[in-house]
Amino acid sequence: MQGSKIDVRTKLAIVLCLSSAGVFLQHVYILIALMVLTIILALAFKADLRKAMRSTKRLWYILIAIVILQSIFIRSDDAIFAIKGFEILTVTGLIKGAEFFLRVSIVIFSATIVATSNYRQIIQGLVQLKVPYDIAFMVSIAIRFLPLLKDEISQTLVAIQLRGLDLKKIKISQRLKVYYYIFTPVVAGVLKKAHELSMAMETRAYRAYQERTSYLILKIKAIDYLIIIAALLITTALFIMFYVFKFPGRLI
Repeated sequence: MQGSKIDVRTKLAIVLCLSSAGVFLQHVYILIALMVLTIILALAFKADLRKAMRSTKRLWYILIAIVILQSIFIRSDDAIFAIKGFEILTVTGLIKGAEFFLRVSIVIFSATIVATSNYRQIIQGLVQLKVPYDIAFMVSIAIRFLPLLKDEISQTLVAIQLRGLDLKKIKISQRLKVYYYIFTPVVAGVLKKAHELSMAMETRAYRAYQERTSYLILKIKAIDYLIIIAALLITTALFIMFYVFKFPGRLI
């Protein structure tokens, strides 16, 4: 399956189905199956999962920490590890922590499917879905501004390290002060880029007319309809099985 040949609206439908199922279904076995399916689909669409994991590397550390905290603070009668009667780790806590980790992972990896389309296709796809152009444009700009913000932070940290300051060797209180000083130039740089972008938009007569035309018109194909229908049917079947028939049951 070539990701570039699939309509961006089809990708949005797949991401919506995967994310909805990942958020609302609360069984660890179903979430594992959804996670595997998400990875398979992302690879089928030629998504760069390694790049996504590298760019969200620090987020994974936070997720693991949250999983550990959930495993510790959720109380139940199935303790795995306890000290003097105080439960430190429970089976229920581990399951809940795993469910949280899988949900967030499904949302992150499913988003890489949409990233296989360029920002212009995403805007046009949203517009043809009757989303107001201003909202679609803001979404695309927000997506493009995140890497810029990351670059600003990286450049500021490199500048600090070139001056001989090793953030890993200073105290936490001093490190917080350094981060506070970093925040100001980063925000100033982002605001400057936002001002330059607004000036460029004004010079190109953005919003001069209520109706906009586009040379790019997306055409949905038969395979797109088949994929969308299959995604909706599978998602609906999962919700019916889980909430109506209570399948496969609860682990806890």
